[in-house]
Amino acid sequence: MNHTATFTGISFPVGLVIAVLLAIASACYVFFDGLTLMVQWWERDEYSHGYMIPLVAGFMFWQKIPQLLEIRPSGSYWAIPCLLLGLFLYVLGELSTVYTLLQYGFIITVYGLVIALIGVRGSLLIWASLVYLLFMIPLPNFLYNNLSGFLQLVSSQLGVAFLRLVDVSVYLEGNVIDLGSYKLQVVEACSGLRYLFPLASFSFLVAYLYRGPIWLKVFVFLSAAPITLLMNSFRIAVIGITVDNWGIEMAEGFLHAFEGWFIFLACLAILFIEIWLLDRFIRSGRRFVDQFNLDVTPLSELQSVANTVQGNEKSNRDRGSLRPLYTVLVLLMLAVPLTVVVNERQEEVPGRVSFNLFPLLQGQWLGRESSLDAEVLSALKLSDHFIADYQHPDYQLPVNFYVAYYASQRKGASAHSPQSCIPGGGWVVESIETVDLNDAFESMSPVVPLRANRTVISKGNVKQLVYYWFQQRGRIITNEYLAKWYIFWDSMTRNRTDGAMVRLVIPVPEGTQVADADVQLKQFINDFYPQLVGYIPE
Repeated sequence: MNHTATFTGISFPVGLVIAVLLAIASACYVFFDGLTLMVQWWERDEYSHGYMIPLVAGFMFWQKIPQLLEIRPSGSYWAIPCLLLGLFLYVLGELSTVYTLLQYGFIITVYGLVIALIGVRGSLLIWASLVYLLFMIPLPNFLYNNLSGFLQLVSSQLGVAFLRLVDVSVYLEGNVIDLGSYKLQVVEACSGLRYLFPLASFSFLVAYLYRGPIWLKVFVFLSAAPITLLMNSFRIAVIGITVDNWGIEMAEGFLHAFEGWFIFLACLAILFIEIWLLDRFIRSGRRFVDQFNLDVTPLSELQSVANTVQGNEKSNRDRGSLRPLYTVLVLLMLAVPLTVVVNERQEEVPGRVSFNLFPLLQGQWLGRESSLDAEVLSALKLSDHFIADYQHPDYQLPVNFYVAYYASQRKGASAHSPQSCIPGGGWVVESIETVDLNDAFESMSPVVPLRANRTVISKGNVKQLVYYWFQQRGRIITNEYLAKWYIFWDSMTRNRTDGAMVRLVIPVPEGTQVADADVQLKQFINDFYPQLVGYIPE
């Protein structure tokens, strides 16, 4: 007997429906932590369009149903390597705390499920709807912050150029626009990312629907970035003009929010004007509305598709077309207990001395301990930390010493790289290099060679020298990607993910040489680095 379930008048084999629902439920359970964090990111303005991505992808898939009917799709065992890759990204992301890997792993697992249902040929036919799902995944923090910092600076420069075109006297210091009586800082919220991300996803959709040559589709999609950059710079210029004429309150409140919405709508208008001009250039001869494929498959035609997918039981070939799906289901259900084991495994947390006992008086160095805001501490998810400003009678400049320690770097709690945070604070990285600090020690050097990232940063006329490194489980690491890899490796081999990030900052005022600041920081390292033993377990 052929048991079927009916949905909106369409019949599906009960076995197929149960297998698909169980596979989806298993995948959601395995990747639950990554999906939860992804939805939380959708609350931010930059990613608020994420809720719409699955719906739009469903529309793009719906348009391809007639072609799927013609090729009679059948499941493929190529779904297995795709699924295994998704599960590998789950383990790698879970143990390395890079939750973006979990999110990409989920999408790749969805690809595997689709291949198990309709095969490689069918998946290639609906490639656009599958690729479109990637737009709902946020950028990793370090990429987001670096991109935000870059766009802040470029938008500031272009905004100042617009202001000078209309004869507004202005001076630019980093990302601070000085209008004389007022100063405007182009902060992260003004970087343009809240326009770029939704416009990029929309331009991909528009390029896909556009009935034009491939080169023109690619051009339309890539144009989202320069359109956003120019319009965001124009927005900054408009704010500068209104502030210059009517005061600083024009940079806040309703007008600021209205300008944001207006600029985004203007970006969309420019995108469509661009398509209209390009279509005139290639002389397609179509009406503007006919340039886009908006055809939708009637619901009545889905019955034929359902019959094709469920298979004809009179054909042995079609009966076997669901076996890849059942194989994927079994693997996903086996992954569920793996998830429980990974999530509930108790890590080894070595004993250590609390930073409450870290010395504020060392030789002639005298420190004054400070604190981090509760909001910052909540975001960093620290286990222990220390931050203080130290002075030495032989040196003029204070040294800010900060150590962030994590007993466990799983579940999203991990050391934040200054390279990601610096651009977010409006600082410009003038130079960055890796330096050997063993010569800083006057007597015995540490057992593990000490290396650090040496970074010169500036904001307007203010300049600072920064040293930082990751000190984790007996290793000194300067590369944040390598630090993530060792978290994964040590979690697997040593059942430990503890570690710390050490950072030293010294101001470099005008008239002071960066080389002099280097000398002072190296003396500080010579005096204090031996004190870290016991506070950061090896």
